[in-house]
Amino acid sequence: MIVAGVSTGELDRFAKGYIVDHGGKPAFLEYGDSSNPFPASLCISINEEVIHGIPGKRKILPGDVVGIDCGIDLGGYFSDAAFTVAVPPVAPSSERLLRVTRECLDRAIAAVKPGARIHDVSRAVFSHARANGYGVVRQYCGHGVGFSQHEDPQVPNYVGSGPNPRMVPGMVIAIEPMINEGGDGVAELDDGWTVVTLDKSRSAHFEHSVAVTATGAEVLTAW
Repeated sequence: MIVAGVSTGELDRFAKGYIVDHGGKPAFLEYGDSSNPFPASLCISINEEVIHGIPGKRKILPGDVVGIDCGIDLGGYFSDAAFTVAVPPVAPSSERLLRVTRECLDRAIAAVKPGARIHDVSRAVFSHARANGYGVVRQYCGHGVGFSQHEDPQVPNYVGSGPNPRMVPGMVIAIEPMINEGGDGVAELDDGWTVVTLDKSRSAHFEHSVAVTATGAEVLTAW
């Protein structure tokens, strides 16, 4: 459905209907502070929008880079997943950004195993992004997920001084590289949700909910 001319609101309405028809609840709808809850089922972020874009009347244009983030509550169990696609004609720079960001996610998932630490996941994302000359968003990160939409531990996309717990079988974490063509810097718009790159460069976002198993990892949100 992500083609030039479709509105982000149309995509959101389809997703909400699909989720409800299959027995789930949109986890993002009305999420957050009661004074400004998120008003949609999907976060749809276009071009310089990194995350938390609000669907509405905006129509997707040829060449746009479109990020879709979706969370579902299915019988009290929560998922979180995201992907980014480019609408034809696709610029080579957009194709490369999407490919490298997806590789960051794949490398991060490969680092998930019992006994490994959260920073092993963070390092896999950061090192690959930096090696390709891209910015890494620091203000937002992955997280535990399962019995609520956001749980401990935090899963940053860079190696910092924060908590660095070991992974154990049964943990479920949402790993979500947010990678910018330009610098690391981002800012939140006045709507209280949409996050954009400071330098207006394009951004890509891929995410899976990943379970730590006795021998490694299982991707729970495989597309």
